[in-house]
Amino acid sequence: MKRAIRQRAKSDQKARRYTQLLADALRLSQDAAAQMNALNQLYNVDVSTQTILVHDLLDALQPDQLTGLLGQSTPGEEEQLFNPIPDGNGGQPLPADPLFGDVVTGPPIVPPAPTARAATPEKDVVSAVAREVETQD
Repeated sequence: MKRAIRQRAKSDQKARRYTQLLADALRLSQDAAAQMNALNQLYNVDVSTQTILVHDLLDALQPDQLTGLLGQSTPGEEEQLFNPIPDGNGGQPLPADPLFGDVVTGPPIVPPAPTARAATPEKDVVSAVAREVETQD
């Protein structure tokens, strides 16, 4: 959990930094476009004032929108979502998982056996599996 929270904080920090850099770049592109327009009028030429990427970005959003998004939250702020989660393992500790950096040693923790009704397959399923096994032999 600590590592996941640290990764979340790091991604939030990077997203804030890159959002601010993008907003600054878009403002700079607007200044450059104004200068290009002045030069185009002065020399009676028609040089493009924006690249395609900058044009598309400015069509999608404005620097003030990005700054507004940054101002709506504080660094590290998190959205709280509370979802009821059923106790699916009978209160046993969760098994070690290498995905979360746990070292997997010893026998695995086996979840409780399913109920008798769920453990007994239906007759059609058993006969279909038996026929499949017979055809493979």
